[in-house]
Amino acid sequence: MTLESGNSSSPFIFERLDVNNTALLIVDHQVGLVPLVRDYQPDEFRNNLLAHAAIGNVFNLPTVLSSTSETGPNGPLIPEIVAMHPTAPYIKRQGVIDAWDDPNFRAAVQATGKQQLILAGITTDVCATFLALSLRQEGYSVFVNAQASGAASAVVAEDAKARMRDAGVYVVSPYAIVSDLLRTWANNSYNVQTIGWDFAYWSLRGFMTDAHAAAIKNGTLVPGELDFN
Repeated sequence: MTLESGNSSSPFIFERLDVNNTALLIVDHQVGLVPLVRDYQPDEFRNNLLAHAAIGNVFNLPTVLSSTSETGPNGPLIPEIVAMHPTAPYIKRQGVIDAWDDPNFRAAVQATGKQQLILAGITTDVCATFLALSLRQEGYSVFVNAQASGAASAVVAEDAKARMRDAGVYVVSPYAIVSDLLRTWANNSYNVQTIGWDFAYWSLRGFMTDAHAAAIKNGTLVPGELDFN
């Protein structure tokens, strides 16, 4: 018996994120919605949300912020996120659930001129999924940051991610996003900023970077490992 992989008539194409064709969307990361999230611990999830927002600054990506029904129990976007992007479009939807249904949000996304969109939202099954599916219908390539999207349970989140994957959405981790945008540690345009992102939001990677620097300083680095890889 032989095993066939995928669709033999359609060869697999690895779509890479292009830093020059990518925008970042931050959807409904609101103080009143965070308590609904049960598939991550609160401190972990807060870190994930800030890490998502920071990707826009590391790579100078056009960024669009959006909230819904701020004057109700949802509350405003997390203040630290807004502070990271003081000049970004901030679309305050009046109860519109799928952000793409809001003409101001749609216009802000279209104004970026980018075809690859990174997004995260609360909740995964509604705000992130509805927008991701709408964007796919419009022909965009969509990369959903799973760790910066939260749901009422792990089961709900997994079902939502499966639904998005079925529509051709890439459901990925923040480190996969950062690595794809960086491509190589020899990328002098972004490598320093990426190391700073590691230190701020992924401490294990930050410690590894510290260890590498220490090995260089004390002369114990293995030959051939001078550069990051």
